[in-house]
Amino acid sequence: MRKPTQPLPYIEVLRKLARAGIAHSPEINRQVGNIETLPTLQQRVDHILGIVNQPQRKPTNMLFFVMYDIESNKVRRHVAKYLERKGCTRVQRSIFLADLDTVQYQEIKTDLAEVQSLYDNHDSIIVCPISTDQLRSMRIIGQQIDVDIITHSRNTLFF
Repeated sequence: MRKPTQPLPYIEVLRKLARAGIAHSPEINRQVGNIETLPTLQQRVDHILGIVNQPQRKPTNMLFFVMYDIESNKVRRHVAKYLERKGCTRVQRSIFLADLDTVQYQEIKTDLAEVQSLYDNHDSIIVCPISTDQLRSMRIIGQQIDVDIITHSRNTLFF
Protein backbone atom coordinates (compact mmCIF):
# COMPACT_ATOMS: atom_id res chain seq x y z
CA MET A 1 0.00 0.00 0.00
CA ARG A 2 1.27 3.42 -0.94
CA LYS A 3 1.97 6.04 1.71
CA PRO A 4 -0.31 9.11 1.33
CA THR A 5 1.49 12.15 0.01
CA GLN A 6 1.18 15.68 1.27
CA PRO A 7 -0.38 18.18 -1.15
CA LEU A 8 2.16 20.49 -2.75
CA PRO A 9 2.29 24.08 -1.53
CA TYR A 10 0.89 26.47 -4.14
CA ILE A 11 4.30 27.98 -4.90
CA GLU A 12 5.57 24.48 -5.77
CA VAL A 13 2.63 23.94 -8.13
CA LEU A 14 3.43 27.23 -9.87
CA ARG A 15 7.15 26.32 -10.07
CA LYS A 16 6.35 22.94 -11.66
CA LEU A 17 4.06 24.57 -14.20
CA ALA A 18 6.72 27.17 -15.05
CA ARG A 19 9.42 24.48 -15.45
CA ALA A 20 7.08 22.52 -17.72
CA GLY A 21 6.61 25.62 -19.87
CA ILE A 22 2.88 25.72 -19.25
CA ALA A 23 1.48 29.23 -19.33
CA HIS A 24 -0.65 29.27 -16.22
CA SER A 25 -2.70 32.27 -15.27
CA PRO A 26 -5.05 31.74 -12.33
CA GLU A 27 -8.65 32.76 -12.80
CA ILE A 28 -9.16 36.44 -12.05
CA ASN A 29 -12.05 37.46 -9.86
CA ARG A 30 -12.68 39.85 -7.01
CA GLN A 31 -15.18 38.13 -4.74
CA VAL A 32 -14.70 38.89 -1.07
CA GLY A 33 -13.62 35.77 0.78
CA ASN A 34 -15.06 34.41 3.99
CA ILE A 35 -13.48 36.35 6.84
CA GLU A 36 -15.71 35.06 9.63
CA THR A 37 -12.68 33.42 11.24
CA LEU A 38 -10.78 36.72 11.35
CA PRO A 39 -10.31 37.77 14.99
CA THR A 40 -12.11 40.90 16.14
CA LEU A 41 -10.40 44.26 15.74
CA GLN A 42 -9.80 44.35 19.48
CA GLN A 43 -8.07 40.94 19.39
CA ARG A 44 -5.91 41.99 16.43
CA VAL A 45 -4.90 45.25 18.14
CA ASP A 46 -4.15 43.37 21.37
CA HIS A 47 -1.87 41.06 19.41
CA ILE A 48 -0.05 44.01 17.84
CA LEU A 49 0.30 45.56 21.28
CA GLY A 50 1.74 42.31 22.59
CA ILE A 51 4.43 42.44 19.92
CA VAL A 52 5.23 46.11 20.47
CA ASN A 53 5.29 45.92 24.27
CA GLN A 54 7.44 42.80 24.59
CA PRO A 55 10.08 43.54 27.22
CA GLN A 56 12.78 41.93 25.08
CA ARG A 57 12.50 41.10 21.40
CA LYS A 58 15.08 38.92 19.70
CA PRO A 59 17.83 41.13 18.24
CA THR A 60 17.64 39.24 14.93
CA ASN A 61 13.89 39.86 14.55
CA MET A 62 12.33 42.58 12.51
CA LEU A 63 8.81 43.92 12.27
CA PHE A 64 7.26 44.17 8.83
CA PHE A 65 3.94 44.43 7.07
CA VAL A 66 2.97 42.37 4.04
CA MET A 67 0.20 43.98 2.02
CA TYR A 68 -1.22 42.74 -1.23
CA ASP A 69 -3.76 43.36 -3.94
CA ILE A 70 -4.19 40.01 -5.68
CA GLU A 71 -6.94 39.50 -8.26
CA SER A 72 -7.17 35.70 -8.15
CA ASN A 73 -9.08 34.23 -5.20
CA LYS A 74 -6.98 31.08 -5.42
CA VAL A 75 -3.62 32.87 -5.37
CA ARG A 76 -4.82 35.28 -2.68
CA ARG A 77 -5.99 32.38 -0.48
CA HIS A 78 -2.70 30.51 -0.94
CA VAL A 79 -0.63 33.62 -0.17
CA ALA A 80 -2.67 34.25 2.99
CA LYS A 81 -2.24 30.63 4.15
CA TYR A 82 1.48 30.80 3.38
CA LEU A 83 1.89 33.97 5.45
CA GLU A 84 -0.06 32.46 8.36
CA ARG A 85 2.12 29.31 8.26
CA LYS A 86 5.21 31.51 8.35
CA GLY A 87 3.98 33.16 11.55
CA CYS A 88 2.50 36.38 10.18
CA THR A 89 -0.62 37.80 11.84
CA ARG A 90 -3.54 38.96 9.75
CA VAL A 91 -4.33 42.58 10.63
CA GLN A 92 -6.89 43.17 7.88
CA ARG A 93 -8.08 41.14 4.90
CA SER A 94 -4.96 41.78 2.84
CA ILE A 95 -2.53 43.08 5.46
CA PHE A 96 -0.31 40.93 7.65
CA LEU A 97 2.09 41.93 10.41
CA ALA A 98 5.12 39.85 11.31
CA ASP A 99 7.82 39.89 13.97
CA LEU A 100 10.19 37.32 12.51
CA ASP A 101 13.86 36.58 12.11
CA THR A 102 15.59 38.41 9.25
CA VAL A 103 16.22 35.07 7.52
CA GLN A 104 12.47 34.38 7.46
CA TYR A 105 11.86 37.95 6.25
CA GLN A 106 14.19 37.35 3.29
CA GLU A 107 12.58 33.98 2.58
CA ILE A 108 9.08 35.50 2.55
CA LYS A 109 10.23 38.30 0.21
CA THR A 110 11.86 35.79 -2.15
CA ASP A 111 8.89 33.41 -2.19
CA LEU A 112 6.35 36.18 -2.77
CA ALA A 113 8.47 37.65 -5.58
CA GLU A 114 8.59 34.21 -7.18
CA VAL A 115 4.81 33.74 -6.89
CA GLN A 116 4.38 37.15 -8.50
CA SER A 117 6.67 36.27 -11.39
CA LEU A 118 5.21 32.82 -12.15
CA TYR A 119 1.96 33.89 -13.80
CA ASP A 120 0.56 36.74 -15.86
CA ASN A 121 -1.13 39.19 -13.48
CA HIS A 122 -1.73 42.78 -12.46
CA ASP A 123 -1.16 42.06 -8.77
CA SER A 124 1.00 43.90 -6.29
CA ILE A 125 2.60 42.70 -3.07
CA ILE A 126 4.29 45.12 -0.68
CA VAL A 127 6.69 43.99 2.05
CA CYS A 128 7.36 46.95 4.31
CA PRO A 129 9.77 46.89 7.29
CA ILE A 130 8.59 49.02 10.22
CA SER A 131 10.10 50.10 13.52
CA THR A 132 8.43 49.57 16.88
CA ASP A 133 8.26 53.37 17.29
CA GLN A 134 6.34 53.68 14.02
CA LEU A 135 4.03 50.85 15.06
CA ARG A 136 3.40 52.53 18.43
CA SER A 137 2.36 55.73 16.66
CA MET A 138 -0.20 53.88 14.54
CA ARG A 139 -3.78 55.22 14.80
CA ILE A 140 -6.96 53.27 14.25
CA ILE A 141 -9.56 55.20 12.29
CA GLY A 142 -12.92 53.67 11.57
CA GLN A 143 -14.35 51.04 13.86
CA GLN A 144 -14.83 52.57 17.31
CA ILE A 145 -12.53 51.55 20.13
CA ASP A 146 -12.96 53.04 23.61
CA VAL A 147 -9.36 54.23 23.94
CA ASP A 148 -6.41 54.40 21.65
CA ILE A 149 -4.99 51.01 22.50
CA ILE A 150 -1.71 51.55 20.73
CA THR A 151 -0.52 54.71 22.51
CA HIS A 152 -2.82 54.59 25.53
CA SER A 153 -3.99 58.14 24.84
CA ARG A 154 -7.49 59.38 24.15
CA ASN A 155 -6.49 61.63 21.23
CA THR A 156 -7.86 59.34 18.54
CA LEU A 157 -10.13 60.37 15.69
CA PHE A 158 -13.20 58.12 15.45
CA PHE A 159 -15.75 58.07 12.65
